[in-house]
Amino acid sequence: MRAYLLGIATVLVVLIAGAFVLVWFGLVPARADQPPMPGEKWIANHSLNATIRREEPQPPYPYGPVTDATLIAGVKAYIANCAVCHGSAGSPQSNISKGMYIKPPQFTRHTPSDDPEGEDYWKIEHGIRFSAMPSFAGALDEATIWDIVYFIKHGTKDLPPEADTVWHQTHGD
Repeated sequence: MRAYLLGIATVLVVLIAGAFVLVWFGLVPARADQPPMPGEKWIANHSLNATIRREEPQPPYPYGPVTDATLIAGVKAYIANCAVCHGSAGSPQSNISKGMYIKPPQFTRHTPSDDPEGEDYWKIEHGIRFSAMPSFAGALDEATIWDIVYFIKHGTKDLPPEADTVWHQTHGD
């Protein structure tokens, strides 16, 4: 039994030392233009999804129902804070978003309607570690984040006329 435990301890020490050597000498890819390492996507996605499930706001949400005014405020906040990475009306995908290691969803083309509002809120408020998604907790208040969430959830295809006008005027489309 002692030899078995010593063997396990030796393997653990070798693995930890090996990981340290890989990191210390820069042998773990850090470039944004390389594909992910084996298992990297699984580890990141599993950790992110577990954290969101544990921490995301649950209905009923503090702001709502969605109104034209909410959508207009969401459009304006989205344009000011999100469009450079996630797209805007009449604009091609930005060079910034093309160069990101984790490609940001282009909400002008694909609305993330399958995610609950609480999940979208969590992602905007807290950001996503090791991606380009920043935390807006220190920059935007809770109501503004909810406005963005409701705009994203509503999508850009069937906006009420006034919100659609704001969406397209801002981008010259």
